Amino acid sequence: MSQTLAPTLTPKMTGVVDRMARAHQAPFYTLTPVEARAAYEKGAGVLEVPKPQLERIEDFTLPARDGHALPARLYAPSRAVLPVLLFFHGGGFTVGSVATHDTLCRVLSQKSGCAVISLDYRLAPAHKFPTASNDAWDALQFLAKQAGELGLDGTRIAVGGDSAGGTLAAVCAILARDAGLPLALQMLFYPGTTSHQDTASHRRFAAGPLLDEPLITWFFAQYLNTQAEREDWRFAPLKAEDVDGVAPAWIGLAECDPVVDEGIAYADKLRAAGVAVDLEIYRGVIHEFVKMGRAIPEALQAHADAARALKEALQP
Repeated sequence: MSQTLAPTLTPKMTGVVDRMARAHQAPFYTLTPVEARAAYEKGAGVLEVPKPQLERIEDFTLPARDGHALPARLYAPSRAVLPVLLFFHGGGFTVGSVATHDTLCRVLSQKSGCAVISLDYRLAPAHKFPTASNDAWDALQFLAKQAGELGLDGTRIAVGGDSAGGTLAAVCAILARDAGLPLALQMLFYPGTTSHQDTASHRRFAAGPLLDEPLITWFFAQYLNTQAEREDWRFAPLKAEDVDGVAPAWIGLAECDPVVDEGIAYADKLRAAGVAVDLEIYRGVIHEFVKMGRAIPEALQAHADAARALKEALQP
């Protein structure tokens, strides 16, 4: 029986990984959450494309259910009444911010012609599960009701995010279905969807690069109160009882990524429920590659593909 060959990194991706190794940065799981957050902020823009300039960049806050004011940033290429993507950044529910994903949100807005709102949901360990998903859902409900006050079209809304933010977007798509809130698209970059790190790709890429087993375990230890919470579908959308009638999905995965198998499994779950899915697997690249457009051509392709999906879903 022939052995399936493990996927290999592209030469450019290998070059980036080698440069990361030579930088000898302390792994996040050896730092405090505050130190990890600062380290992630410091490195976030290193491989990004130049920041596109947009006509509207506005910071504001929106209310969470407990009265907390959640910071958010609005991006729009014009002052027209535009459809909008509500975006949730990645970072294992522990690191990341509007600032770390500023360039990506600008690119998505510029290339799609849509507005983007990026949310600073509250982070672990100060804010444990399910705070992040509650904040995400509260923001979506606020946007659906108040879009007009922001000069946006509340009848055409998408949700999206990368990594943990992709998890939040998938959760919001299910909650929106249950609440009768119509969404045009869920845009998921390498989302986490499983309860446990037990897929073949988790085993294959347990040593990374970049996202490895100790880091994933550390992120989830910050976020979860108990092991039992891993079985909650708001942490692991593959556990959702059903996904019938959720928004169509665009899913972009990295081939050399611990979470690639669960991304494929979630695409399969959606398709089995009759949901339209556009699944793209970018070969030879790793988790977080969409923020490496200066070095990795696949990032530019993913930007173009996601923006096209947004434009097609949101523009009348």
